[in-house]
Amino acid sequence: MSIELRLQPVDASFSLKDHIYRVLKDSIMELDIYNPEVSLRMDERRLAESLGISRTPVREALMRLEQEGFVETRARRGVFIQRKSLEEILEMITVWAALESMAARLACTEATDEEIAELRKIGGVYTASEASAHIQEYSERNIDFHLCILGLSKCNMLQEIAEGLFTHLKVIRRNGMKDKARASQSVVDHIHIIEAIEDRKPDLASDLVREHTMRLREYIRDSWKHIAGETAEDA
Repeated sequence: MSIELRLQPVDASFSLKDHIYRVLKDSIMELDIYNPEVSLRMDERRLAESLGISRTPVREALMRLEQEGFVETRARRGVFIQRKSLEEILEMITVWAALESMAARLACTEATDEEIAELRKIGGVYTASEASAHIQEYSERNIDFHLCILGLSKCNMLQEIAEGLFTHLKVIRRNGMKDKARASQSVVDHIHIIEAIEDRKPDLASDLVREHTMRLREYIRDSWKHIAGETAEDA
């Protein structure tokens, strides 16, 4: 099954170098790249035509994305969106667990009551049953919840490192919410995390966030056997 990136032509007055990079990166992050039926080949010419620009800025953007591990160039075959191996995914989730765990700890001492109230607003939209019934919508809300915790830490360097990692993990988190049981448990976990941060209990908040993310790691480890050692062999 071939893919079609959702792209919009850009105005020629834009500074293309960074803009095209962001457009392609955002489009890649929205794809279900771990669906084995999806073809990940990126056609430079077709991308340029879709965007209404020359191929040069597209080529420059693809080179930058390759440096960041989003795409890879294969000799005589072209450019492909890069899937991470199962081992790499598990390592990224482990690092994310550590970073967000620290963010939750810092949130207990650095965030204002008003800022924490925003976390509850995000985390309290869905009940466990509603999350199971509206998986796609809840998946996006789940992502907002975890990014909010990072922001509550007030630690810019932690946020920058975590958000760089998150660009690779967004599709993983989205796929992890396709399991209805996990979605329901996620809502319960979020409520407990919110309560711990509201009560200014850094040890508890840190532990709950780490355990929550490590459960995602266990789920991916046990259910994503199909990507172990896999590379995208797309024509």
